[in-house]
Amino acid sequence: MIELVVFDADGVLFESHEANIAYYNAIFEQVGEPPLNAQEELASISMATVHLFTQRARGDRKLIARMNEVSVALNSAPFFALLKPPFALRPFMVHLKKRYKLGLATNRSATVPALVNHLELAGIFDAIASTGDRNVRPKPAADILELCMRRAETTADRSVYVGDSQIDQEAACAARMHFIGVGARLEAPHQIAGLSELPARLNDWFD
Repeated sequence: MIELVVFDADGVLFESHEANIAYYNAIFEQVGEPPLNAQEELASISMATVHLFTQRARGDRKLIARMNEVSVALNSAPFFALLKPPFALRPFMVHLKKRYKLGLATNRSATVPALVNHLELAGIFDAIASTGDRNVRPKPAADILELCMRRAETTADRSVYVGDSQIDQEAACAARMHFIGVGARLEAPHQIAGLSELPARLNDWFD
């Protein structure tokens, strides 16, 4: 039986491609870098910021440090306005919370608290873990998911991760969690077209 349902953020709770592109391009403009190329735009959906910065900086530690400084100071509100949830998230989560503990595990970092407030999900999650936590590696490493389970005080066999990318699936496998894929960007044994299908499928597959 499932006790904890953990959500990825981007691509699961909302569509963020446009917002991510705008966010990174704003940072790059301030540090004198050209906009994201096509490959980076695709990677921005699921790649951790630290990895994208490292890839762009090509080993230039000063440039990475400057990107991090700009990202911390950047006002997130204009980028949050570009996020596209599939429906009103809070009533959906409140309904799920009657039966399960809920978690959020994302490769996002400094923006997570403001993001949760923007989505009107304050008080919903029993556990939140991100690359903003100390001594955790980004997905596809298991660190974020394992931290989320520890904070929710449950185990992998009673937990399921809901993600939209191969990176999410690999992280769930590394953490020995169940996994549900969302959307068409990956193939998984348990897969749903959209978030609205989740409650029924949790019941069908795991209870």
